[in-house]
Amino acid sequence: MHVIALSEVTAAMTPLVGGKAAGLGELIRHGERVPDGFCVTTEAHRLGVVPTAEVVAAYQRLGAGPVAVRSSSTAEDLPDASFAGQQDTVLNVTGTAELIAAIEKCWASLHGDRATAYRHAHGIDHQTVLMAVVVQRMVTPTVAGVLFTANPLTGRRDEMAVDAAAGLGTTVVDGAAAVDHYILDDVTRTEAGCLTSTQLARLRATGERLQAHFGCPQDVEWAIDADDVLWLLQSRPITSLFPAPPLSEKPLPRVYLEFGHVQGMLQPVTPMGMSTLRTQIAAMLAALGVRVEIVDIGGRLYGDLTDLARDRSSRKRLVKLLAVDFGPRAQAAMQHVLADPRFAPTSGGARHGGAPGAASLRTARRAVVGILRALARPEAARTRMFEAIEHLRVSSAAPADLRTTADRLRFVQAQDADADADDSADAIMWPIVAGMLAAALPTALLKGVAGPDEIHTVLGGMPHNITIEMDLALWRLAQGVGEHRQLLLDTPPAELAALYLRGTLPDIGMAAFLDVYGHRGVAEVDLGVPRWAEDPTPVFAAVANYLRVTDPQQGPDQRFQRAASAAETALEELVTRTCRRRPVRGRAAAFLLRRARSLAGLREAGKFAGLYPLRETRRQLLLIGADLHGSGLLDKADDIMFLTLDEVHTVVHQGVDLRGTVTSRRTVHRRELRRRTVPVALLSDGTDVETVLTAASAGDGTLAGVGASAGRVTGPARVVHDPSTAHVEPGEVLVAATTDPGWTPLFLTAAALVTETGAIMAHGPTVAREYGIPAVICVPDATRTITTGQLVTVDGGAGTVTPHGPSAPEQEGRQ
Repeated sequence: MHVIALSEVTAAMTPLVGGKAAGLGELIRHGERVPDGFCVTTEAHRLGVVPTAEVVAAYQRLGAGPVAVRSSSTAEDLPDASFAGQQDTVLNVTGTAELIAAIEKCWASLHGDRATAYRHAHGIDHQTVLMAVVVQRMVTPTVAGVLFTANPLTGRRDEMAVDAAAGLGTTVVDGAAAVDHYILDDVTRTEAGCLTSTQLARLRATGERLQAHFGCPQDVEWAIDADDVLWLLQSRPITSLFPAPPLSEKPLPRVYLEFGHVQGMLQPVTPMGMSTLRTQIAAMLAALGVRVEIVDIGGRLYGDLTDLARDRSSRKRLVKLLAVDFGPRAQAAMQHVLADPRFAPTSGGARHGGAPGAASLRTARRAVVGILRALARPEAARTRMFEAIEHLRVSSAAPADLRTTADRLRFVQAQDADADADDSADAIMWPIVAGMLAAALPTALLKGVAGPDEIHTVLGGMPHNITIEMDLALWRLAQGVGEHRQLLLDTPPAELAALYLRGTLPDIGMAAFLDVYGHRGVAEVDLGVPRWAEDPTPVFAAVANYLRVTDPQQGPDQRFQRAASAAETALEELVTRTCRRRPVRGRAAAFLLRRARSLAGLREAGKFAGLYPLRETRRQLLLIGADLHGSGLLDKADDIMFLTLDEVHTVVHQGVDLRGTVTSRRTVHRRELRRRTVPVALLSDGTDVETVLTAASAGDGTLAGVGASAGRVTGPARVVHDPSTAHVEPGEVLVAATTDPGWTPLFLTAAALVTETGAIMAHGPTVAREYGIPAVICVPDATRTITTGQLVTVDGGAGTVTPHGPSAPEQEGRQ
């Protein structure tokens, strides 16, 4: 079939007619007014010859007047790829010769630079895409434009947005001229611009119909002709919107705070990871007397903080409590929410659990005892902690008598239900909390005597940090590769990993390294993510980066030692000066800072320990997955990571086939992996809270963030989205959306760190301080504003990043 009338097209025909034609066909079938037309199918494109006779006949049936010729590829107008403006449209085409030429032009645009780059960015295989072409009777509009059935800037689902201009709609979609912008909500406004209130009401009603029909917010192109007839030219999903929170039966509106970036993780969590993390995080918070519902939004972990925000007592300290792990972006968003009258405290307080229960009081008593013991005798606290971690490592191993799939599942379910509320958990938790308090409190005590950058210097080069020890162990491995140096530099990391797993790579000490650290990885709190022991590609990429360090003084061991020496020197100077000016505060700050240097480095150990049971749980799940694959109930063993534990139970015990569920979830997961920005805070109507905050601007191109590690460096930027294949040259500034401990090997060659999210005490900034490299966090859109190779100055003291444009490396200095 080479030519088909639009009135005969259905949504199921996308492979034959492309996304745009399929959407238009659906509009016609739904009774909407769409200009008459036909589609030259992908079968014709596959043959590479315009079916002239069929096209001419269809054109004659349209009246042989002016037509619009529009691309309709099989990868166009999809839920996650609009291809807006990436392929050609030709308007006011008249005559068969012009029509044939326009069709050929649309075909050629499939492989134009714009479309090719867009497919590459969205991970779409170029070889699988075909082009159909839509030909429609030309509408001569008096006004035309675009209707969004949700606000595309804020994400708010109960607002619609309209851009309109006189004449053809290309004025709007091409951005060629100023347009009239309207927000459609429940507010009555006076008439202004090129649309009347009646026309706006018709557009809103149309948007409501289309969104209800297609089941998601729509991006609609429309035109109104001289007879005031509204024509629909296109309707496709709004691909840029972050998924809305699920409908809640609780009082609205509600506010959700993103929890994943606390662990340096903005990528979506697999369904299996989500099902376990939601339970674990809620249990952990409940043990501290805080009840927060953990919600899956777009595959990310969000906490419903509405009850805390509306509680008269909790709201007073909520913003301050967010400082340690959530950072200033989350604080600013929550400050805005607390000022919103809709979140005013309710009468009597919407208590998040009423008076403290017995469990909360017991937790409080254990906390006080544990923190004071750690502060009093930090060496003994460290000893108890490492003994508890070793106990957890040994005890997390599965028993040897797991014989059947059902046995393994019972073990996994028991692991998931284990709250670890015992002496071992206390031995790990409270020294970490004590160290964090000791590091955080001196800032207030030393106000007016020492600035944040000086305190950051004191907190640099921190001992007892398991992540630093891991990075330095990998550095020592790299220094000992000897004759294999060129092999490791010249061979892609993925190939090296494959050689290692096959047992054919020369012995460079990798097995010994992975014996200790192989249970780690990027986004390691997600059960669905491979550990380094399963896929050591990121480790080999880091080794190659280390081998490029040719200046011994820039080796991470030397950098760490310099940071530690500078910290001890700064500490003694600060204590002397402070005790002279403010004796009481000085002595208190000196005590806390010394305890911070003994305990704050332990912060990484808690997560490191928690990864042991996760490793064993993942191993058992993959064995269950392999059994289900052998039984024909899963296509691959790791498909199990796209089910929940409850769903796995139904597959194991009832033989339910959930392969279709796995396929659809993998598709959504791949789409969400491409998302570069994740809202810090969302309202229940879909509003991204940060989009309604007043943006601060330096006015000179300087990007403002929050200083998290002192120092000032100028160097070429290296924007990294995936650390597993990152190539970071010595002296480059690492720019990332976020980082977790799996990223930290990259810090060893980086001159500075810039991230879009984070908190001063989070993993990335902590490690940056301990290596003595400047760090600026919470720089909005850093990975899009800065480009790889661009020269930037990072000032960790001022909290600024200044782009200069592409240039050769220029090191200004380092602290």
